[in-house]
Amino acid sequence: MNVSTDRTLIHQKTYAKQLRSLMPPEAFIPDPSKLIILFINLAILILGWMIAARLDCWSPYLLWLYLPLTIIMGNSVLVLLLSSHEMMHGSVLKNARLTYIISFLGLTIGWMPPTLWKAVHNRAHHNHTNDLSDPDRNYLYEQSPSWGKWIQDLFVPSTEVNPILLTVGLTSAWGVHTFRNLTSVLFFNHESVDYVPAAFTVSPKDRRTIAGELLMMIMIHLSIIIYLKFEPIKLILGYFLPIAIGYAGVIFYIYTNHLLCRMTSVNDPLINSMSLRVYKIFDLLHLNFSYHTEHHIFPGMNSDYYCMIRDLLETHYPERFNLLNAGEAWYLLLQTPRHYKDENTLTDWSGEKSVPCPTSDK
Repeated sequence: MNVSTDRTLIHQKTYAKQLRSLMPPEAFIPDPSKLIILFINLAILILGWMIAARLDCWSPYLLWLYLPLTIIMGNSVLVLLLSSHEMMHGSVLKNARLTYIISFLGLTIGWMPPTLWKAVHNRAHHNHTNDLSDPDRNYLYEQSPSWGKWIQDLFVPSTEVNPILLTVGLTSAWGVHTFRNLTSVLFFNHESVDYVPAAFTVSPKDRRTIAGELLMMIMIHLSIIIYLKFEPIKLILGYFLPIAIGYAGVIFYIYTNHLLCRMTSVNDPLINSMSLRVYKIFDLLHLNFSYHTEHHIFPGMNSDYYCMIRDLLETHYPERFNLLNAGEAWYLLLQTPRHYKDENTLTDWSGEKSVPCPTSDK
């Protein structure tokens, strides 16, 4: 499928050039205070594992009292991934080495080697958002029916998805996303890999680094499991459930970021990305991650200032800006199929449906 050239599209660099002069200079200065958020949530997880290690001393009738901590730990899993994402864009620290080390700690909970993240997210996704080379887009209908495409069709929100499988997918889709990209790079590392939406390559040095980072992450996760003594209750309440909750949160954001948007031949974040309106508590907890179009215009900007970018977009580009309530975006995901028939049209696995992308009139 060829993505047609659309003269109405505006490149991300054009928006950035036009809007930067309207923003205060401090919006583009790294904000080390964000480290506090990362370390608080890392401490919450460690405390949760310490308490979980003593659950064998609890009465079976009182184990439900641990569930609120499970939910809090799940949010911490999400925040560690989001805060590490912000760090990897350079908006927290100037020191690249320190950024790498701390991001490694945050990304370990998501099994995402930071060197892989730089390749798949910073380089591929941000430079090719929702075009043919974007690893995070919907699969094309014409792509071969690989296991990766089959899993997405089975678990991602759409008109065809089974509610039970959708729930399973919410808790595991982040892991599938990571596994697809890891195996693509580590086992093959060429652009003909067909089970990812769009394959990308890394240098031999980065490939070795990714393998080493993954090995260290395996050791860390195994250490946590050993600390919890392989006991099912401890692992379910203190390890698997918090991770499942955190993964569900991050994949909810990822689903709504781009999957409703049309494909673009030019990296136009107002057309190929979507921002959400959420309750203020979620913006506070999740570093304004709902401001996703704003992030794509200025990836390295302090997220505290995303609200100013939103105001500018609503003033200068109201007819182009994709902004929905979170509930409305989720509803639209469930009312549309999940494969691209062409750049403006969604279809199902069989190719029988033709549904315009909800944002195709932009």
